[in-house]
Amino acid sequence: MAEPPDADAALTQDAFLDGQVMIAQPRQGYRAATDPVFLAASIPARPGHSVLELGCGVGVATLCLNARVAGLRLCGVEVQPEYAALARRNAAANGAQMQVIEADLTRLPADLRAQSFDHVIANPPYYAAHGPAAQDAGRDRALREATPLANWVDVALRRCRDGGHVTLIHLTERLPDLLAAFQGRASAVVLPLAARAQRPARRIIVQARKGGRAPFTLLPPLVIHQGDSHPGDGEYFTDTVRAIMRDTAALDLQAMARR
Repeated sequence: MAEPPDADAALTQDAFLDGQVMIAQPRQGYRAATDPVFLAASIPARPGHSVLELGCGVGVATLCLNARVAGLRLCGVEVQPEYAALARRNAAANGAQMQVIEADLTRLPADLRAQSFDHVIANPPYYAAHGPAAQDAGRDRALREATPLANWVDVALRRCRDGGHVTLIHLTERLPDLLAAFQGRASAVVLPLAARAQRPARRIIVQARKGGRAPFTLLPPLVIHQGDSHPGDGEYFTDTVRAIMRDTAALDLQAMARR
């Protein structure tokens, strides 16, 4: 009888935060890169806080946050069974106590709907529902917007406690939609992410305080790479970004907004 195929052969083991977090993720399909690391760095969590990640994928953002801040209560929601299973596996491999619930974020189980969290975080799908499909079904579902962005914000705010924070990373072009969704329900701080100095910011981190009344704050862009181009195969991060990617440095949007 032929041996069954090795499921792990379809996975890679990838290091985040200079190896402090090791992640199994599909070799083909949606693969986490830097966005969840930026998201994790921006969460103003403290020991004892609770964190819910909507669309947690294989768990990278939550597990990177866990590496920086100990003593958190962690929960993730993921609609794709294969990715939810990998998130549980990755949490166990990294010594994290993380509950992973397999569910559509618009149909959360009753026990989760009864809870509130200090922080709700998400990296929603970037691309429009009518755009071209990705070849891999898992990647396509992770990247294509099936649930409207306003619904992501609504669910996040409902699960966030009063005075808590909702933090999302998304494309800059969706900023008007995000601000409209938060209007009247939270005060927002936005950090643009620019690949290089003097380049347009293609992504943003939006952090909103539920029930906040502070004026909207647009922060100066965070520049990711040094120079005008990559002269070789190195990463060429700026000092600030290298500290985030390698040393679990925080990206404190609230402190930036107070300056």
